[in-house]
Amino acid sequence: MSFPFLFPPLFGFGFIFYFLPSIIALARSKRNTLSIFLLNFFLGWTLVGWVVALVWAAKVDDPHRFGKWT
Repeated sequence: MSFPFLFPPLFGFGFIFYFLPSIIALARSKRNTLSIFLLNFFLGWTLVGWVVALVWAAKVDDPHRFGKWT
């Protein structure tokens, strides 16, 4: 017995879950959104890469260090 009607929702939720770090970074207007997306895209399939991207996306940007090299 096949349930073809379940494939699109499960595929869609899996796609959203896989790119969750990128979505969070975009929603929070992170400085490194492109870097987080690339990490998520290329290494998100590994659990470590996905968790690193998620933590990076959730981390608060330090406004005092923006543009300073001290």
